[in-house]
Amino acid sequence: MTTWKSLLLGACAPVLLSAPATAATPPKAQAAAVADAAKPKPKYGTFGFDTAGMDRAIAPGDDFYGYANDGWMKTTEIPADRGSYATFGVLADVAAERTRAIIEDSAKAGAPAGSDARKIGDYYASFMDEAAIEAAGLKPLQPELDRIKAINSRADLSRELGASLRADVDALNATDYTTDRLLGLWVAEDMNDTSKYRPYLMQGGLGMPDREYYLDASPRFQELREKYQAHIAKMLTLAGYDDVQARAARVLALETAIARAHWTVGATGDMAKANTVWTRGDLAKKAPGIDWTAFLQAAGMAQQPSFGPWQPSAISDIAGLVGSQPIATWKDYLAFHAIERGAPYLSKALVDEHFAFNSTALAGTPQQRDRWKRGVDNTSEALGEAVGKLYVERHFTPEAKAQMQEMVKNILVAFDARIDRLDWMSPETKAKAKEKLANFRVGVGYPDKWRDYSGLEIVRGDAYGNWERGEAFEYRRNVAKLAGPVDRDEWWMTPQTVNALNLPMQNMIVFPAAILEPTFFDPNADAAVNYGAIGGVIGHEVVHGFDDTGALFDAKGNLKNWWTPADMAQFKARSQALAAQYSAYEPLPGLHLNGNQVLGENIADLAGLASAYDAYHLSLKGQAAPVIDGFTADQRFYLGWAQNYRSKFREASLRRNVLSGVHSPGEYRAQTVRNQDPWYPAFDVKAGQGLYLAPDQRVKIW
Repeated sequence: MTTWKSLLLGACAPVLLSAPATAATPPKAQAAAVADAAKPKPKYGTFGFDTAGMDRAIAPGDDFYGYANDGWMKTTEIPADRGSYATFGVLADVAAERTRAIIEDSAKAGAPAGSDARKIGDYYASFMDEAAIEAAGLKPLQPELDRIKAINSRADLSRELGASLRADVDALNATDYTTDRLLGLWVAEDMNDTSKYRPYLMQGGLGMPDREYYLDASPRFQELREKYQAHIAKMLTLAGYDDVQARAARVLALETAIARAHWTVGATGDMAKANTVWTRGDLAKKAPGIDWTAFLQAAGMAQQPSFGPWQPSAISDIAGLVGSQPIATWKDYLAFHAIERGAPYLSKALVDEHFAFNSTALAGTPQQRDRWKRGVDNTSEALGEAVGKLYVERHFTPEAKAQMQEMVKNILVAFDARIDRLDWMSPETKAKAKEKLANFRVGVGYPDKWRDYSGLEIVRGDAYGNWERGEAFEYRRNVAKLAGPVDRDEWWMTPQTVNALNLPMQNMIVFPAAILEPTFFDPNADAAVNYGAIGGVIGHEVVHGFDDTGALFDAKGNLKNWWTPADMAQFKARSQALAAQYSAYEPLPGLHLNGNQVLGENIADLAGLASAYDAYHLSLKGQAAPVIDGFTADQRFYLGWAQNYRSKFREASLRRNVLSGVHSPGEYRAQTVRNQDPWYPAFDVKAGQGLYLAPDQRVKIW
């Protein structure tokens, strides 16, 4: 990749204040003034920021998040169907409404049989047909329950476990580290040689979010475990099982044993520990208990020669439980999880009970989401890129894509210059870092090639079967990758997803269309706000290639050290200073952030925002930045960043985020500004204020 040149962005260029046109004003200036008046206005305020959502009575140096967002916090209610609400949620609502229109248009008669539009419409219409679902009762689930009842041996058990394996985990996404199936499969590039794929096996088997929900002795978690056991019993009752209290107790005991085997979130994120390769023969030797021949035959991987156990000791211990725990207990466990997984596509009684535990008990959400919203999500899950193709045709312009690409170029240039200026890194390591940056690939809006869904059968009127076939289709697609060349351009998000990501083994960053909306990105907003908002996100994803995980991967995406020992020691010391800073934050009484667990995301915020700041000033090309509505350019930049992370949580949802997530809550993400030197003069922050850090205490990594 050639070195990016710094370019001034077209519609994102800063608007310079000018004197009112007079008789003496040159004709060109008059024309420019008229054109400026006719330009489309930003969605929020006069320059793209929601000033009404601020609270200017708060001193920025004491509480910058509150200063930027407290007006919004006071007037915004968490929707009854959410455990939390944030800027991401606001945009997700916009994307959902748009996607609903696309899907409902597809559901209308007329699309050719077998077409993507027909499949989209039939999938959604089937989910929305509650009468048909109610009439079907448990019939769609019965074949799986019958297979489970027929298990009589360890080989039978292993065969059923293999048949139920699905590609429903993602080792680089903390929300998808585990699955409720006993094991999960993630097919991605081999960390040692990214020219080929490796099938990674990942720990699973839990019905609650994390091992701590089973092992924490506090009253809060003891109460949750009691509710979970009651939930297991209720689901089994609704499915017609007897002796449900005893069965539920056995299932909870088994899951508790599985939880003891699980790695923590922090350990799971350790790439070096995860980079383990077992041969086909190693499975039986190192993870006895599962009949691996039966398991892999049923999983469609009988000929696969090697595997990557992401949490090897957990895989071994879980396999041991398969071999040691009573088959009757495993049958109860498998039956409950089959019912639990299928519940959203079955009768109302199962849907309601599933919601009562998984959303109300675990996240504090009081109300079930509207069915159409669930239908939109489920259809996007099964046919994501087919829906996404229609989404970008309606809602993402070539001009917006070009604007984003130009902004990315500027930020890459800025980060490259930051590498040059590092005073703690040797020339040798700098050269490797710059080589990696020069090989970055960027996806904006949508992938260059779309997924083929011709092999997915969708039957109108069969909601459960469509979901089941959709999961199996995605699993087969992933397993098939093992026999072919690596697709370096695969996207792991749909265009209608409000998020962004870094793919370290592809050395690629991706920005789906749905996040490129106000407040993150407004083509008509002031450039400073855009650079603080979406620019901070771009910088964040760039820096993920150089955070505590990304820094371990080289320019080709291989897990290969490119650091001198002294430079790595400096990097770790600076990173630990940031971890200590975040470990001091206490979102709930007695519950602190785990600075190491959220370290990668905070490194990305820290250096990503600094890179976006540099890029904004580079884009000015020496011109003075305007003052708009009394706000300087630097103030607008940092306000744009803070508005990204508006968020409100119910207590249960916040606790879950802190215990099992790798992102700091929004308030603390906004506070990364206290490590940025230009923030202090921008808001006249002085010693003694709550967020003030002396210059030698401000963490600087990249």
